[in-house]
Amino acid sequence: MKKEFKVTPWEVKGEVDYERLIKEFGVSKISEKLLEKIKKHTGELNPMLKRGLFFAHRDLNWILDEYEKGNKFFLYTGRGPSGKVHIGHLIPWIFTKWLQDKFNVELYFQFTDDEKYLFSNKSYKEIQKIMEDNMLDVIALGFNPKKTYFLIDTKHAGLIYKQATRVARKITFSMVKSSFGFKDSNNIGSIFYTSVQAVPAFLPSVLKKKNIPCLIPHAIDQDPHFRLTRDILPKLGYYKPASIQCSFIPPLTGIKGKMSSSGNKETVIYTTDSQKEVERKIKKYAFSGGQSTITEHREKGGNPDIDVSFQYLKIFFEPDNKKLEKIERKYRSGELLTSELKEILIEKINTFLKKHQQEREKAKNKIDKFIFKD
Repeated sequence: MKKEFKVTPWEVKGEVDYERLIKEFGVSKISEKLLEKIKKHTGELNPMLKRGLFFAHRDLNWILDEYEKGNKFFLYTGRGPSGKVHIGHLIPWIFTKWLQDKFNVELYFQFTDDEKYLFSNKSYKEIQKIMEDNMLDVIALGFNPKKTYFLIDTKHAGLIYKQATRVARKITFSMVKSSFGFKDSNNIGSIFYTSVQAVPAFLPSVLKKKNIPCLIPHAIDQDPHFRLTRDILPKLGYYKPASIQCSFIPPLTGIKGKMSSSGNKETVIYTTDSQKEVERKIKKYAFSGGQSTITEHREKGGNPDIDVSFQYLKIFFEPDNKKLEKIERKYRSGELLTSELKEILIEKINTFLKKHQQEREKAKNKIDKFIFKD
């Protein structure tokens, strides 16, 4: 019997089966051959690629072929400012920065303040405040301000709207309903919104008056938006955007599902959490792959495949393969206890967040450098 789960741009529920999602969404699995092709240009593979966090793609072979021909791509990703940023949000952005550095390309980063107004009960003023705070987290990651452009849907409406109407003219209500499950009760702004999200995928081509390939790194739940974008853009004379998808970083309470700030805030690690908060959350909530007693654990060992602390190390916080393998071996053998594994993760996250929070403070004076100038 198939386990039921739900993955949409606005909601992820249940135990996600990524193999099934690949088939249902129609994306392609990233192969070893494709990894070698990426490595040819980057010199090394990002751990998120090597360990399969970024696991699927659309037309990545094509965009690398274009790059080899001298037709350099640009990057497009973004953030819907719905609340505070947590470490799960950072994963695609950190990978995007790696791509920007390795390929020396421009990034158009869209802040979808209109979307969050249309799909939530928050006021416009609340969303603007959240968005400005979210910007600090993006800037803190070290993106190149000379090659990174923040597009704010409402602020840049004069630039975006004309192009969004070109997209909207090609999308029917039935297409939107089948892609997103919309009903007659959805407000008309939400129905139009996907046209706005499509714009950064071809806006640089409009501005520079030449067809430029686009690569979109994103979490797999955003794929329905970009499936529609890929269908429409060739009808407007532009390339289909290529994309690379990552899986979700799980909540502290278990390895399946998605860390979400709309759920239990105690099981989410925010970028603004103090060192004590990180320690308390991990010690109290991080799901363990260990045995019920120390004696039993020493005899039977732990299971890192279901242990959240180990999975967080694997996803991002321990990039050194040899160190990660040693931790895994010791945990499986029972030599390393769950409490000790949690201590390793606590130290790693707090070291990362200490630097991130320092950069976040500095970012308060840098926002204007990143906002796209019409």
